[in-house]
Amino acid sequence: MITRRKVLGGFGTLFSGALTGGALFSMPGCAGSSEAGEVPGAVLSEDLPEPARQLIIAAEAQIGVTRRYDPSYARIDYPGGDVPLERGVCTDVVIRAYRAGLGLDLQELVHEDMRAAFADYPPHWGLKKPDPNIDHRRVPNLAAFFTRQGAEVKDDSYRPGDLVTQNVFGRPHIVVVSAKTSPLTGRRRIIHNMGRGTEYGDWLGLFPETGHFRFRTLAA
Repeated sequence: MITRRKVLGGFGTLFSGALTGGALFSMPGCAGSSEAGEVPGAVLSEDLPEPARQLIIAAEAQIGVTRRYDPSYARIDYPGGDVPLERGVCTDVVIRAYRAGLGLDLQELVHEDMRAAFADYPPHWGLKKPDPNIDHRRVPNLAAFFTRQGAEVKDDSYRPGDLVTQNVFGRPHIVVVSAKTSPLTGRRRIIHNMGRGTEYGDWLGLFPETGHFRFRTLAA
């Protein structure tokens, strides 16, 4: 059973995140900062499709468990590989949520799609063939995969379980849209790892949006 744990507060730290480009900063009290000290819960008042509900619960379950941002390259198992759960990057929030919530392994899905259509993926890293240790942990690759799967959302409606990619001061970032709204701004809260581990944040609309996806979260 998926459990939920209390988010610990703390001061933010500056990160460069050269590997996946997922983290830059997390400053307490500034606009768009993540909201520490909140207890996540399954207060999903909306009538959500079950896949979206399970994805959000699985993302929430990482709060207080994944406490560090660590972009280090690591050799991992394939399929089903992961770095230690107490650490990760923004993409790991998404990967773990899809595995635990929907039983979908983005490591395997992205790798197999890259094997079939390597030229359709970004050439940013100078690779000549797919690398299952890291490809799925890079935001541009996830965006390319979701686009190839026809998962792009063309309007401005944010539904719980949606994925949004952003350009945060030149670095790509990805977040999971939650079922909660901020009482201060009325925006959908997101679940992400921007430097302090997995936590809630109020980021939608604060940075340029580079992609919006809805992948396997609608009712069958």
